[in-house]
Amino acid sequence: MNKRLFLKQVAALIGFGVATPAVRAAVSRKVELQRSPVAGFQYHQGEAIWSRLTVGASLSLAREPDNAYDPRAVRVDWQGQKLGYVPRIDNAAVSHLLDTGHVLDAKIVTLRNSGNPWGRIEFAVFLSGR
Repeated sequence: MNKRLFLKQVAALIGFGVATPAVRAAVSRKVELQRSPVAGFQYHQGEAIWSRLTVGASLSLAREPDNAYDPRAVRVDWQGQKLGYVPRIDNAAVSHLLDTGHVLDAKIVTLRNSGNPWGRIEFAVFLSGR
């Protein structure tokens, strides 16, 4: 997908601009906004539940506006277990969309047996059409 079409789709989903017919058709499905590693994986329940995680598994995203380290913090959970966070460098759009009531879904896209905790889980964030 080219950058211009992506931006038009996102704008249409969040209510900005005029949606073209192609964009209106695209908003009937989920639009992938970003892919990120899970930040802080090594400090939470990730290792304990590692064997139960699967590619394609749904994740939940929860805002933590009172987080002492990052006011835009977005927690990443799997079945009520905290895996970590959307990385600070990637969380501006996700936190804004959650704060403004948009529905975001997240799924695991990659699992790696890596010694680097930042390389263990990659997840995608999707914006759902209205």
